[in-house]
Amino acid sequence: MGAPEAFTNTTDVGHWIGGRAHAGSGSRSQTVFNPTTGAPARRVLLASEADVAAAVAAARAAQPAWGDTPPIRRARVMNNFLGLLNQHRDTLAAMITAEHGKVFTDAQGEVTRGIDIVEFACGIPQLLKGDYTDQVSTGIDNWTLRQPLGVVAGITPFNFPCMVPMWMFPVALACGNAFILKPSERDPSPSIFMAQLLQQAGLPDGVFSVVQGDKTAVDALLTHPDVKAVSFVGSTPIAQYIYETGAHHGKRVQALGGAKNHMVVMPDADIDQAVDALIGSAYGSAGERCMAISVAVLVGDVADRIVPLLAARAQALKIKNGMELDAEMGPIVTKEARDRIETYIGVGVEEGAKLVVDGRGHKVAGFENGFFTGGTLFDHVTPAMRIYKEEIFGPVLACVRVPDMARALQLVNEHEFGNGVACFTSDGGVAREFARRVQVGMVGINVPIPVPMAWHGFGGWKKSLFGDMHAYGEEGVRFYTKQKSVMQRWPDSIGKGAEFAMPVAK
Repeated sequence: MGAPEAFTNTTDVGHWIGGRAHAGSGSRSQTVFNPTTGAPARRVLLASEADVAAAVAAARAAQPAWGDTPPIRRARVMNNFLGLLNQHRDTLAAMITAEHGKVFTDAQGEVTRGIDIVEFACGIPQLLKGDYTDQVSTGIDNWTLRQPLGVVAGITPFNFPCMVPMWMFPVALACGNAFILKPSERDPSPSIFMAQLLQQAGLPDGVFSVVQGDKTAVDALLTHPDVKAVSFVGSTPIAQYIYETGAHHGKRVQALGGAKNHMVVMPDADIDQAVDALIGSAYGSAGERCMAISVAVLVGDVADRIVPLLAARAQALKIKNGMELDAEMGPIVTKEARDRIETYIGVGVEEGAKLVVDGRGHKVAGFENGFFTGGTLFDHVTPAMRIYKEEIFGPVLACVRVPDMARALQLVNEHEFGNGVACFTSDGGVAREFARRVQVGMVGINVPIPVPMAWHGFGGWKKSLFGDMHAYGEEGVRFYTKQKSVMQRWPDSIGKGAEFAMPVAK
């Protein structure tokens, strides 16, 4: 494979409303940077309340006909979209690398995982099948069906500008809803490209809209009476705000929040495998993943064996322009995010953790103004430290030493976040006990990043999820539909006279 073509478009990124590009009515905009060079690349136009209202109006007008479209025909549109995504996956990946900074091969993986959800959504006729009971009472049949909510919205983060929106809109659209996407303003270009592909796939105008923006757009979606449900992925404080505000305005909400994912390494684990897993999951995508491993829980004497190996690997990371195919880690998404990460490293030193590898101040030749930081490794971290308790969202791995499995489980279960966790061991009994007793939504056994496949659904526990349903899979189908129960009988089976008692089976 040759070097991929970089994304170099400098056009302003606007909205997509009613099946066309839309500049919006507002005068506000924000710079989108190329994190590799540190230079401004383009502007994103920020929506006003009027722009959100226009998107909702277009969605409300288009949704009834789309909702009445037979599921098999909606599935065919999604199948057309699937084909276009496979055709243009590298274009999307290059957009992601240009605005987020993650390496191109990782961006390709992100697009592929999004495509998995579209493939799942193509099975919507089967997924929408209801239940039927013949002769539930004399002359009466009862069945249930699932119908779309109407207009729904998704508010998505910068770290997966393609995959996380596709956790939401393929299922929502396949179920018959109209969908409004509010992507991150830091990497907005993939959202418009996906809107164009949906139009090419045959999706009617107005059924999918994009409004770029900040808190103004978010609040407008949360308070608009015609938006019936909101999906969100981001930090825990914002997730709680989205959940509380949306619920206050009568909306169905699923809000996925922050994480502090642990990986427990038992003394009997395959050490080389565990080191590979920790390096890839802690430093891949520069740690800007909600499923990144940020805490290594080292049990017994394994710490003395594993920390030197981690240090050597962290120092040898290939940190460079993400469009180079041998790159292992690219830049941080913004200068502000990099500075925040490096401030946390200083906090860890002040708190008394042992700084084994210091990634601060890392420079890449030819890209000295890029938003780069190196991989950082701490040892002898304690649960009282901020670098243990708080989500850093960067390439910082904290090693905590514990004496046994009981203390490792206690450590994980007492943390306020419960998104993902992993345990590396060769003991089946330990693996089974860990998986059953850990208080976390997604668990990996010798798998460092246990992101479920499209048909299983994604979601954490505790302060990593606000709401009742996980993202995508059958949980997503339930979230984007409402159940209706129908009881039916015909005149020739109806008895004479009024009935004043509760109906019962006869």
